[in-house]
Amino acid sequence: MADKCDGFLNSVSTMRVIGAFIAAAIALVVVLNACTPQRTLLGQVLASGELRVLTRNAGTTYYEGPHGPAGLEYQLLKRFAKHLGVKLVITVPDNLNDILEDISKGNADIAAAGLTVTKEREKSVRFSPAYQTITQELVYNVNKTRPKNLDDLDDGTLEVVAQSSHAERLQELKSEHQDLSWVENQNADSTELLSLVSEGLIDYTVADSNEVAINRRFYPELKVAFEISKPQELAWAFPKTQDTSLYDAASKFMTELKESGELDRILKSNYQHASNFDYTGTNSFLGQIHNRLPAYRNYFEEAAKAYNLDWRLLAALSYQESHWRPHAVSYTGVRGIMMLTQATAKHLGVEERTDARESILGGARYLRYLIDKLPDDIKEPDRTWIAVAAYNVGYGHVEDARAITDTLGNNPHKWIDIKASLPYLAKRKWYKQTEHGYARGWEPVRYVENIRSYYDILVWQLGKEQPYMYRLRPILALSSSAL
Repeated sequence: MADKCDGFLNSVSTMRVIGAFIAAAIALVVVLNACTPQRTLLGQVLASGELRVLTRNAGTTYYEGPHGPAGLEYQLLKRFAKHLGVKLVITVPDNLNDILEDISKGNADIAAAGLTVTKEREKSVRFSPAYQTITQELVYNVNKTRPKNLDDLDDGTLEVVAQSSHAERLQELKSEHQDLSWVENQNADSTELLSLVSEGLIDYTVADSNEVAINRRFYPELKVAFEISKPQELAWAFPKTQDTSLYDAASKFMTELKESGELDRILKSNYQHASNFDYTGTNSFLGQIHNRLPAYRNYFEEAAKAYNLDWRLLAALSYQESHWRPHAVSYTGVRGIMMLTQATAKHLGVEERTDARESILGGARYLRYLIDKLPDDIKEPDRTWIAVAAYNVGYGHVEDARAITDTLGNNPHKWIDIKASLPYLAKRKWYKQTEHGYARGWEPVRYVENIRSYYDILVWQLGKEQPYMYRLRPILALSSSAL
């Protein structure tokens, strides 16, 4: 019995020693943690390997394109994440108010959603240096009387996005226009409100000038009555914390992007083709989507499948060439729905250029040939747009323009830089130094810009065949991708 008691006492003693050791270890860990400096916000991002961002789905911010995620905000964020060496993690909250509330609470690292810098917002978030300047525009339907000022809105319905900078601006203007009234929509974004104006379901809305420029191609009934603000800045928003390490890194990044000229190139790649588009032809194009396109859609889809292309791109190119007329003939002798020269048609095996199916298959094959011929280090979507320019002006002239681009110190792998060089092919000082000589270099620039807009409209218009929530995403599929 004594032996059993001694064993029990020894076990208890051992357990006490172990327990004391564990307690001491825990206490040491607590002390060490207390002494260890806490990581900064930038340090936390680097340690986690993720940059958590809040944004919204829109053609001016972020959406899914055929080559993956795209949009101006996405392009900037992707560059910043790469600069930090971390993965970009994007969340799209339900509405604008959720974005502002979540970032103010520190539920994400950055909010990048086309946010206008306002005094009210600066109370709860910290804004980076601006990347773009816009104005707020009052938009109406061209089929209705144009209001001359805010006092002319009495008989109509003005609707804006809830908790938006537009609502904030209207509240400021109400002191000068006491009868001014509006509805704040909790469920719609700016693009949806523009569509409601286009359809005559509401009379007016307010939208940022960049959003109006993009969306007027899809809604030709939209017209700008007047601006309701002075130029305002768009910027990223950060939680308003004492730790500014991540904000400082983003500010430095944005400043360097601006000083290098890269920011300007990104902005041009997203908006220039839209601002140059001929709005008077939009209604005609929309009409032909329903009147002419159905007869040839199967051919475009067949050719796209055969040569791994987007059929809507082929259709957009064809409309630019012939307005979808299989018997079209130009003064230079090119003919058919894809406007092939006799030599090109012969090379492609097209026997009858005015046969729509033959022409479309031949044109698709030729475009694929041009895409594949470009150097491997030219990436999409630049690769496609450069090849489309070559479809118009010839591969040799495009190569000459690329050489000029390189001589000027710009990037010969980027369409945005090449299109700035193409007009030089019409200047003796430059074309006499090239292999292929003179070309009307401004024509392929306009040619590509038109096709980009036709493509965007096709994506948007044909997206109406899909359920509503699905079609919010594909607008501006190719054109706003990183150029």
